[in-house]
Amino acid sequence: MLTPAFDLSQDPDFLTVAIRVPYARVSEFDVYFEGVDFRFYAKPYFLRLTLPGRIVENGSEQGSYAADKGIFTIRLPKETPGQHFEGLNMLTALLAPRKSRTAKPLVEEIGASEVSEEGVEDDDEEFDWEIEQSPYEEVPESTLNPECRYGFGNLRSGVFQRLQDELSDVIDLKDPDSTPAAERRQKRLAAELAKFDPDHYLADFFEDEAVKQVLEYNPWWIDLYSKMMASLGKSQEQENLAALVSFSEEEKYQLRKFVNKSYLLDRRACRQVYYSLIDILLAYCYETRVTEGEKNVESAWNIRKLSPTLCWLETWTNVHEILVSFGRRVLCYPLYRHFKLVMQAYRDTIKMLQLGKSAVLKCLLDIHKIFQENDPAYILNDLYISDYCVWIQKVKSRKLAALAEALKKASPTKAQLGLELQELEAAALLVQEEEAASKAGARCISGQQTPSSSSETSDSEESESSTSSETEDSDSEHEEPRGGEREAGPSLLGPFVEESSTALLPDHGGMCRSVVLPGSDDGQGQPLASPRAPGASEPLIQELGEQLETSVQISEPKGSAAGQRAEERQPADTQDLTPSGLIRY
Repeated sequence: MLTPAFDLSQDPDFLTVAIRVPYARVSEFDVYFEGVDFRFYAKPYFLRLTLPGRIVENGSEQGSYAADKGIFTIRLPKETPGQHFEGLNMLTALLAPRKSRTAKPLVEEIGASEVSEEGVEDDDEEFDWEIEQSPYEEVPESTLNPECRYGFGNLRSGVFQRLQDELSDVIDLKDPDSTPAAERRQKRLAAELAKFDPDHYLADFFEDEAVKQVLEYNPWWIDLYSKMMASLGKSQEQENLAALVSFSEEEKYQLRKFVNKSYLLDRRACRQVYYSLIDILLAYCYETRVTEGEKNVESAWNIRKLSPTLCWLETWTNVHEILVSFGRRVLCYPLYRHFKLVMQAYRDTIKMLQLGKSAVLKCLLDIHKIFQENDPAYILNDLYISDYCVWIQKVKSRKLAALAEALKKASPTKAQLGLELQELEAAALLVQEEEAASKAGARCISGQQTPSSSSETSDSEESESSTSSETEDSDSEHEEPRGGEREAGPSLLGPFVEESSTALLPDHGGMCRSVVLPGSDDGQGQPLASPRAPGASEPLIQELGEQLETSVQISEPKGSAAGQRAEERQPADTQDLTPSGLIRY
């Protein structure tokens, strides 16, 4: 027989059961319901449910079949109209046979002196006196529990003896089957101290842009919590929490796959289960926030690494030590190591517990999926998560609310983590202030030195300017032509030829300049002399004066520096006869 996919919903008067049975023989199906029992059969599908409330057959029941979707929809009247059926989305619990709640588990602690609180509260039937009895024999504790236990409710042992190859990839504890709880804790604390990196912590503390972005992200439970606080009164809060959380088809399929179990837990084991649940939820809230809901290949590593329950098989005695351990591991192992993330995961976990068991179950299903897709993290599903997914469906939401209140009273602080965070931050801030002061002093000294260097630069420029002017005056004295008229010195740049006839004339720099020969008619300028060494320009001009009894004109571009100096040196009696930039010989 196949168990079909199904979904339950309700209104004040009716309970609606939708059953998906593709390729079933619709002509032959049976439906039976009475009290809290519901059964459906359509070959090859069979469904049996134990309902959280009573239904009755009074003629108002209805049924329909959608052939295109292959879905049977059956509306069943409630025995008490207006009654709210709690836990309709807890599919694994609904599939359990009614009598299985009092079934004897495979593993039982004979020496347990206290009865499970959950068993007393969840069992509505009369006590079954027909049980096996045996004479009481006091058994030493060493004989009762020769091996160290771990797993959900500390019910497992000897698992890792068969999984030595996968051990290092799943947990950090080297030999869990022979290491008692006290020794586990000592080794864990030592490993955390060795792993803590002050430089990494301070880098995230001062450069927290990425951390701020992570803190601004709103995971799915934030919207649900806002809706709960906005629309529900305190009297209705626990009653309608399940209506806020919806499960996807994939999650419903996960729930149908779980095997229903009953757990016989004494008071100590029951408290341990609740404490470990807080530890696992803290790790999940951190992982969901830092990845912004997008799971990756590191998600399984993050969750199990941040949870000492999963990584060190740790056991707890109070809420405070859970928060301290989680805070230490956040600052030692993941990528983002900031105390604000510790506090945010702490607040997220409180909201998760206040939303009730449906929200917690949704988280556990997500963790189960992450571990199932990661090899060999799936071992942790067998040890913890699968049992939590079944157990949480039978827990009263008011117990989770009480757990949230206990969590509120145990807010962690940096000083409690034992990593000297406040001292590190104070030292780093002091170093920052000293560096800022030294930089400010350096800028002040630089500002005082700037005026003197500027004056030195100004004096140097004035010295160079005076030297240049003296050189120009000396050059113009050497180049005094006949007739008392002055010629522009060798500083004239870029001469150009006004006539087609030119000759090459050297200046003081040893370069040849072009001179105009106005009397030449052939348009071919002839070189009058070869280049000479600097200082020989005056004899050359005298020689040219003897050979050519005519005027030589040297033209400079208008606006040039040389042309301006030539205008200044030109005698006043010739300025009105020659254009600017021209010197007559």
